[in-house]
Amino acid sequence: MIAAGRLRHRVQLQRQVYGQSPATGAQTVSWEPLADVWAEVAPLSAREFVAAKVVDSEVTLRVTIRHREGVTDKCRVLFRGKILNIHGVLPDPVSGLEYLTLPCSEGVNDG
Repeated sequence: MIAAGRLRHRVQLQRQVYGQSPATGAQTVSWEPLADVWAEVAPLSAREFVAAKVVDSEVTLRVTIRHREGVTDKCRVLFRGKILNIHGVLPDPVSGLEYLTLPCSEGVNDG
């Protein structure tokens, strides 16, 4: 059982929505709220890396939420105005239905 006191951060889960521009007919991508939930947001590490000769900053975080359907690695987390990209959805090791751990990154790709 996950203690309620651990879930002390308010986050918004968002999902990608595809549409079509009426003016150009081009496909558009936007984000809509999936749910506002309580979570534990814990930083794991910070590192600098070089990709295509460009230095970017990536902060790796672990976001833990109560189990809910519909959360995938195609979703993202909005936390204190920052966009966190979900790299996986890991169910708890006991029942798989109590909580989800979401390994996330910030600062490289805002969705």
